[in-house]
Amino acid sequence: MTVSVCIATYNGEKFIGEQLLSIIEQIPGDSEIIIVDDCSTDKTLFVIKQLRDYRIRIYYNPSRQGPVKTFERAIKLSRGDYIFLSDQDDVWVHSKIRLMKECLSHYDLVVSDAILIDDKGSIINDSFYKLRNSGPGLLKNLYKNTYLGCCMAFNRKILEKSLPFPAAVPMHDMWLGMIAELYGTAYFCNEKLIYYRRHPANTSPAGEKSSYSMYAKLKFRYNLLYELSKRYIQIHKV
Repeated sequence: MTVSVCIATYNGEKFIGEQLLSIIEQIPGDSEIIIVDDCSTDKTLFVIKQLRDYRIRIYYNPSRQGPVKTFERAIKLSRGDYIFLSDQDDVWVHSKIRLMKECLSHYDLVVSDAILIDDKGSIINDSFYKLRNSGPGLLKNLYKNTYLGCCMAFNRKILEKSLPFPAAVPMHDMWLGMIAELYGTAYFCNEKLIYYRRHPANTSPAGEKSSYSMYAKLKFRYNLLYELSKRYIQIHKV
């Protein structure tokens, strides 16, 4: 089963090289790494091109789109049987692809645990699962999302049912997790398969105290439920 790794980049020159090397060393020869760059102004693309790996395919957004739309484009461009999502600043454990592919032979979407590190690579928390109380369940994740995109992989069944991403959905990982809960099988693997880097330039709090107001959180969940109901009607043609 072939693998597509989808990455959204934006001004990630500091860490993207280390992340890509941790991926390249473990993906099979028939895999692909799809990078969609969201108008970086630093040396992100230079660092990527210096690796000269034939499996890397680079695409460019004509204008800033943000992480949700950029990941959506990368996923649409994927051709693999299994789609792995990756942030630009983490490091993958060497067994990640192998172990998650084993899980994906039984489930439609798989999430792994992660070790949190800082911008110097020092461990700041040994389990994202413990920090976030991660686990499956539609209501559980509607109340408090524990689907972390950079720890996720899924098959084309989930891809087909999740695309296109609704404009009102706050983050792509929440949407993909809810689609898997409703239309597939989701599994939370206890293995810690990435070093999840937290630093001031991260685009989401993901475990830290959220800066969103209660109104914004309620609006996110209302939008998510509304878009899920619309997708249900589309899929079932009610």
